[in-house]
Amino acid sequence: MREDRTGGPVDHFLALLQDRLPLWLRILHDLPHLIGKGRVSDNLVPIARAGIDYYGEIQSAALPAFSSASVTVRFRDAARAKGLGPMSEIIPLSEYLRAEQALGRVAASVDAVASARLLLAGCFRHAYNEMFAGEDDGPSRAASAEEIVRALRLEPVASDL
Repeated sequence: MREDRTGGPVDHFLALLQDRLPLWLRILHDLPHLIGKGRVSDNLVPIARAGIDYYGEIQSAALPAFSSASVTVRFRDAARAKGLGPMSEIIPLSEYLRAEQALGRVAASVDAVASARLLLAGCFRHAYNEMFAGEDDGPSRAASAEEIVRALRLEPVASDL
C-alpha cells in the first residue's frame, strides 16, 4: 500500500490512522451505554466533538499521503478488505439513533442512516475548513459540534407524540 520511502507521507498517515482509528471507533461502538439516558442531543454533542477532533488529526496527514491515484486505490481496497469503509462509522451511530427512536426519544420520521451520515459529514467539514482557513475563521469545535447535532432535529415534537 505504500508508494513512498520509509517515513514518508503514507507511512505517517498509516501510523496516525492506526493510532487514532481504534479510539474513534470505540467511541462510536460505546454509544449503546447511552441508550435511554439523558437527552439524545446532549449525548451526541461529545460524539460530534470527538469526530471533529478525529477528522482534524487525520485529514492533515491524508492529503500528502494520497497525492497518487494508485496509492489511493490500494488504500481503498485494503480498507474495504478490513471492513473499515465509511459504514464502520455510520453503522454504530445509526444503530444508536434507531434504538433511541424505538424508545420514542428520536422522531419516527428521522432516517437514522442519513442522520449518521450528516453528523459525520458535518464533523469532517468543520475539520476540513479549520485545516484550510484556520481555527479562528469559524465557530469553535465545541460550538460547531452543538450546531451539527442541533441541525439534525432528532427530538420528536409535540405533534409526533
